[in-house]
Amino acid sequence: MDYALIINGTARKTADYADVKNPSTFEVVGRMPLGTPQDLDDAVAAAAEAFKTWSVTPDAERQAACHAIAAKIEAHAEELAQLITAEQGKQLNGLGSRFEVGGTAFWTHSTADLQLPVEVIQDNEQGRIELHRKAIGVIGSITPWNWPMLIGSWHLIPAVRTGNTIVIKPSPYTPLSTIRMVELMNEVLPPGVVNCVSGADSLGAVMSAHPGISKMVFTGSTATGRKIMASAAPTLKRLTLELGGNDAGVVLPDADPKAIAPGLFWGAFINGGQTCAALKRLYVHDSIYDAVCDALVEFAATVPMGDGRDESNQLGPIQNEMQFKRVCALVNEAKQAGGRILCGGAPRGGNGYFYPITFVADVQEGTRLVDEEQFGPVLPIIRYTDVEDAMRRANDNPLGLGGSVWSSDVSKAKQLVQRLECGTGWVNKHGGIQPNAPFGGIKQSGIGVEFGPEGLKEYTVTQTVYC
Repeated sequence: MDYALIINGTARKTADYADVKNPSTFEVVGRMPLGTPQDLDDAVAAAAEAFKTWSVTPDAERQAACHAIAAKIEAHAEELAQLITAEQGKQLNGLGSRFEVGGTAFWTHSTADLQLPVEVIQDNEQGRIELHRKAIGVIGSITPWNWPMLIGSWHLIPAVRTGNTIVIKPSPYTPLSTIRMVELMNEVLPPGVVNCVSGADSLGAVMSAHPGISKMVFTGSTATGRKIMASAAPTLKRLTLELGGNDAGVVLPDADPKAIAPGLFWGAFINGGQTCAALKRLYVHDSIYDAVCDALVEFAATVPMGDGRDESNQLGPIQNEMQFKRVCALVNEAKQAGGRILCGGAPRGGNGYFYPITFVADVQEGTRLVDEEQFGPVLPIIRYTDVEDAMRRANDNPLGLGGSVWSSDVSKAKQLVQRLECGTGWVNKHGGIQPNAPFGGIKQSGIGVEFGPEGLKEYTVTQTVYC
């Protein structure tokens, strides 16, 4: 099936297309339209025209429109879930495609109910001063391949809710579910409010430099975030960048290995580890190191991996060949550096980019598997003997998205987690996020936040009114 661009509420065919393949089987599941810079210009122009009326549409109407979008997603939930699994590979059940679609609808409803009321700074005999928040203009969005529809909604819905218009460019690996979501949104919204232009990565560079776009929102790698920041500089675009993470978890000596094993496992391996805020480095105290390793290996044996369309599977493949090769290389380098493979450690073979759950023990900093974000089903487990040393090592990384501390003493863990250099800290869990709480990184993990009122403010400019 050939998909189409969505520009000004209308489907637009293109001259060229690219195959989108299921990473479990390598089957072609659809063809992505390859948009051109001219298509992008047309989408930006349509969004700019729509902004004139959408930005002054009453707030209650924009709120109702977002709720209507959520209802559309709910009505097409199974269709969308099947499409995500076909192009992304993740399993349908558990924390898979049905979870992603449900999360998209939930986040959309929740964002619809957020409010940014006028703030009164002063109201006395000297006069009244109000702080108003206004829509920015045309927003450019570039989304990744790991949670294509959910992250797409995290960009689209706050923009729509605050009166902006938007052009989204989905990852060329997973464009189909985003295109379909935008089609459904256009059944609710006026033409031009939400546009979708898919294409090669090079189109993203054109977008971030485009003079008609006032703000860029990007979720993806730190390396690409730097490029977007550089190309946005000449036009001084506003930016929200949610970038890579190399999240550390610190297990204290009083933790119960068997009790924490499920939380550690899913904190690391939700979506096969292909999540920015997944647990990616695990520091375990020497006194319980072997017990934690054993508990994780035992739990991993209960989690089936395979074709996401098989209802019994709980994990799918790595999404694409480039990432698959990176994971293979990182594990092989860790082995050569003395890493001990507890399970997995080599590709499964056959069709699909399947790499088994892999724990690598006895590794240290200086190994790429520890120092860099692996973004796959592999977890290095690092031994330590002094908690202060573990905290120092956890913080000694250029990234700062999330982090966690695991302990039977919640109060102590809370004190330590606040010392981790990261945007979000968890106690006895890892990776959970909510639409009412801000989420974002520090250091080289990003600029700005998403979610909640603080995230909504990122899509506005302020105007101070003296009256």
